[in-house]
Amino acid sequence: MPQQGDRRHSPRVELYQRIVAAIDDGTFPPGARLPSEPALAVRLGVSRPALREVLILLQEDGVITRRQGSGSTVNQLPPAPGLERLLPVETLLGPGTVRCRRLAVELEEPTDFSGFHLRLAPSARTCFWETVVDVDGAAACFAHEWAADAETLRTVDPALAAAVGAGPAAPDRTATMLSVLLDAAGVPMSSRSTLGATVLGKERGAAISRPAETPALLLTQTVSVSGRPVLAAKYLFPAGAPLLHLAPRR
Repeated sequence: MPQQGDRRHSPRVELYQRIVAAIDDGTFPPGARLPSEPALAVRLGVSRPALREVLILLQEDGVITRRQGSGSTVNQLPPAPGLERLLPVETLLGPGTVRCRRLAVELEEPTDFSGFHLRLAPSARTCFWETVVDVDGAAACFAHEWAADAETLRTVDPALAAAVGAGPAAPDRTATMLSVLLDAAGVPMSSRSTLGATVLGKERGAAISRPAETPALLLTQTVSVSGRPVLAAKYLFPAGAPLLHLAPRR
């Protein structure tokens, strides 16, 4: 669950966006190693502590991979085979008995991740869901999903707003947000996906009785309708989770 320290602060958000923009425009292409922290801090005109904090956020969001002694590397941006077909985690983790457990439903301020990927104003509010997806009784995925603000959802498709609780209907607590939106949508949806590496962390590890340092695969997705982002998500698959069942390219 996002903590107070995850809330947006303008200087940090600006630095986060500058680095992502440099990746998108090819200054730091996928697979490239970022300059050392001292060199990058000088290049960007920021302090090393501020840069280090943002690099940690970028790693958590799957944008880069940081390794002790070898620096930071930009993750590959093209989706892995099969991820260009938009499918919920419940389908990717099959076969097996899949069940979702909702840990949190909150209406919150934008975080660095949701604010950037959903293009949210600081005053906007986004619906956040944290869900554990079990396969055959074992935790296989942590889903952190943020919807666009209610006004955007209603403009794109009123059914999407109702599906996540931005209308009179109560949100479905037995599925991931992506699954709920795909079932409700009356318009075509597309996504951009990235894969990276991270660790579970203290809170997620405690929730499933696993060490905080447990390695995890991180899948991030931004789902859009006609180019307008409606969902931003992080899906963490801890070591030992079932293999993802990806659809072949056509």
